[in-house]
Amino acid sequence: MALLDSVDWQGNIFKAGRWQPGGAGDYAVLEPATGAELGRMGSASTEDVAEAAAAAAEAQRDWAALPYTARAAVLRKAGDLWLEHADEITGWNIREVGAVPAIAGFALHVAAEECYEAASLPGRPVGELLATEQPRLSMARRVPAGVVTVIAPFNVPIILAIRSVAPALALGNAVLLKPDPRTAVTGGTLLARIFEEAGLPPGLLQMLPGGPEVGEALITDPHVRVISFTGSTVVGRRIGELAGKHLKRAHLELGGNSALLVLDDADVEAAVNLAAWGSFLHQGQICMTTGRHLVADRVYDDFVAGLAEKAGKLPVGDPHLEQVALGPVIDAGQRDKIHGMVSASADQGARVASGGTYEELFYRPTVLADVPLTSPAFAEEVFGPVAPVTRVSSVEDAVRLAGESEYGLSLGIVTKDVMHGLAVAEQIPTGIVHINDQTVNDEAVAPFGGVRASGTGSRFGGAAANVEAFTETRWITMRGEPAQYPF
Repeated sequence: MALLDSVDWQGNIFKAGRWQPGGAGDYAVLEPATGAELGRMGSASTEDVAEAAAAAAEAQRDWAALPYTARAAVLRKAGDLWLEHADEITGWNIREVGAVPAIAGFALHVAAEECYEAASLPGRPVGELLATEQPRLSMARRVPAGVVTVIAPFNVPIILAIRSVAPALALGNAVLLKPDPRTAVTGGTLLARIFEEAGLPPGLLQMLPGGPEVGEALITDPHVRVISFTGSTVVGRRIGELAGKHLKRAHLELGGNSALLVLDDADVEAAVNLAAWGSFLHQGQICMTTGRHLVADRVYDDFVAGLAEKAGKLPVGDPHLEQVALGPVIDAGQRDKIHGMVSASADQGARVASGGTYEELFYRPTVLADVPLTSPAFAEEVFGPVAPVTRVSSVEDAVRLAGESEYGLSLGIVTKDVMHGLAVAEQIPTGIVHINDQTVNDEAVAPFGGVRASGTGSRFGGAAANVEAFTETRWITMRGEPAQYPF
């Protein structure tokens, strides 16, 4: 049976193990490609948050006390269910998010792998023995943080939710999940249903779509100890400030303006292929999207011509109805932001080599050549299918320009000399580096995160990062006899 057909999810949130109306009513789930209503989604209130957090704290104690094998079994089952319901989940991802089948399939694969990887966490060592001067046993033990808030964005909602939800649950925590209201079925309802079917006890995963006031309540509630946020740098700064005020840990994975360096020995055809994928995949709505192409003078003209030609041939349309390379952007606000940045950059002197136009929410893949360094398309995160290309006269020039950005998420370098590429990468502050690849990559076993305005480091992906993110360290000592003190 389909995941969503077997429960009354329409117009509801998932709180305390039940599908029930949200305190703030409901709203329409819209398809970006057509504007059609796909269903109704419940909207949580701040009162819902308080009730959910209290229920989560109570459920978490029993969950953490279970044998590690019980938690691992739930995560393995969840991984299986992603694959078992692949067609239904992919359909929602395409229609609600606007994802083309390639990105929808990748999200499904990563979701399953995140669950399988998380299933290994409960059985890993939970601490270490420490040296001590005293006649006692001294150890550091990792214990669950308690209740974790996960706030996920619209763009790749499955991956950007599950990569925190799965390890947090596996390590003995309860989770309050706030998906973006625009993609709350794909990024919230489907996750809740997966874990419900996997046998997760009630109260451990609660799904609460809502506005900024719900997000603030999910950060400040006294039961919440850790916040995992993926989204814009502007919002991330506010969340970090609010979490700090309440003495809570916030793991922030934020925006990016990632650079692809095409060195003078690069194969131009290969570099163009990488650049097109890096800038236009999922309409450029990925934090790792290649936002700046820094291209050596020797290959610059051929690179721009090749990328413009490729962009002009990429089909754009409704991924639910036809085979396309790009689907719609998420909404009119995002489309207008993209077009405004393209227009402003052209006004400052950038040449529109391809694209720069749209129909409804379908924005053509756009190549901007000779982009001024002060233009919005170069200096800021566009979050759309735009490839700004800038000529560099030397490797040193490329390193300087790449490193001057406030962001530091992902970096790609194209060169025939891989060791030289690695040496170049060492000079540029960034959380992720790919030699002879574009900037958009993700694996469940790899640490993920950025520096500077891109976030608080690698707190997502990989066993070490997950354990660090979702547990606390407790010092424990034990003596055979009570200690003796002078008074």
